[in-house]
Amino acid sequence: MNAATAVGDLWPYVLLILVGFLPSEVWRWLGMALARGIDESSEVVVWVRAIATAILTGVVAKLMLFSPGALADVPVWIRLGAAAIGMAGFLLIRRSVLAGVVAGTAALIAGDLLFGP
Repeated sequence: MNAATAVGDLWPYVLLILVGFLPSEVWRWLGMALARGIDESSEVVVWVRAIATAILTGVVAKLMLFSPGALADVPVWIRLGAAAIGMAGFLLIRRSVLAGVVAGTAALIAGDLLFGP
């Protein structure tokens, strides 16, 4: 296999890196460089964090209530119950995001296997 054939097979991945990854990575590095002197408890940072949390909460709520794809086959009460179990796991295990995600995912899978269609 020559270099032209290898690039020919990999061109979608190269394009994904050039168009999808690198442009956002530049902004991440720039943000890290500019954020070094910012006080995390300042009103602006707290406000921005609150807005980001509200947007993320809205996206998660929309995905739970109006689920696309395979998740739409799981009944709503199972999805909401799994979210509650995930939140309980988060709070019970020292506010661990990993524990919350694992508990919620396990509850979703178990609920679907036991009570799903």
